[in-house]
Amino acid sequence: MARPKVTIVGAGNVGATAAHWLATREVCDLHLVDIVEGIPQGKGLDLQESAPVAGLDLTITGANDYAAVAGSDVVVIPAGFPRKPGMSRTDLLTKNAEIVRAVVQQVAERAPNAILVMVTNPLDIMTHCAWRVSGFPRERVIGMAGVLDAARFQAFIAMELGLSMKDVRAMVLGGHGDSMVPLPRYSTVSGVPITELMPAARIDALVDRTRKGGGEIVALLKAGSAYYAPGVAVAAMVESMLRDQRRLLPCCVRCEGEYGLDGVFAGVPVVLGRNGVERVIELKLTDAERKALHASAADVRTGQAEVDQFLAK
Repeated sequence: MARPKVTIVGAGNVGATAAHWLATREVCDLHLVDIVEGIPQGKGLDLQESAPVAGLDLTITGANDYAAVAGSDVVVIPAGFPRKPGMSRTDLLTKNAEIVRAVVQQVAERAPNAILVMVTNPLDIMTHCAWRVSGFPRERVIGMAGVLDAARFQAFIAMELGLSMKDVRAMVLGGHGDSMVPLPRYSTVSGVPITELMPAARIDALVDRTRKGGGEIVALLKAGSAYYAPGVAVAAMVESMLRDQRRLLPCCVRCEGEYGLDGVFAGVPVVLGRNGVERVIELKLTDAERKALHASAADVRTGQAEVDQFLAK
């Protein structure tokens, strides 16, 4: 039986690291596509040569031609300009919208039944761009944001409490940026809400650090942005879909009435299965949490309008 096919368009740090994490799960054959000659071929071959040592059995190839996308079950798109120190995600909007449009047009033509997993920043707005360009249903256009943001929140919680990271679960809603909405009430250690384990001031500090998590790494690296955590977040989402695990994960999807939001992409809890987004889970939010989510969505909606104007040109 043939393995599922996953193509990653953009073989930079995020794309190559996502391929590495996915390879370790042995859930699909992998194909790297990039416009820079030799980069996807070299990284693909290097990763293929690691398979015997790692005890893995899969095919990993690289190409500069979009023909490699044909027949893909999932296409991951991290292609785009990375953030630089002092640059906000919205600064990237026009440059990356042009790239995403070109990539998605090629993908939609060659793999019309694929599920798109967007990674390009500004994430929520680029996911909207991909949805508009592809014409795919919302169930098959998903942004990778909430899994990454929740992972950062989980790591900070475990570090603060000195407890195993395996026991921590967290939930983060909203846009992938400074307006994201970490939910301490729905974040737990072995089922115990963190509100029972640490004072409010420390929780507020961790929430703030989570919101600024990407920028913190950009500032430390001084060139480029995070890729280990984003890469494994992609792998978790893809594995849940290809294995039909139906994991409940926070992802960026187009809301169509959920949480009182309509026609806007936002991070919300979803069930990821064989068909992509199987359903959106609506949590009971306090008035303050709902207000914060709507404020975050308003920022995204403004960016979506800018993309729509760009695409109309």
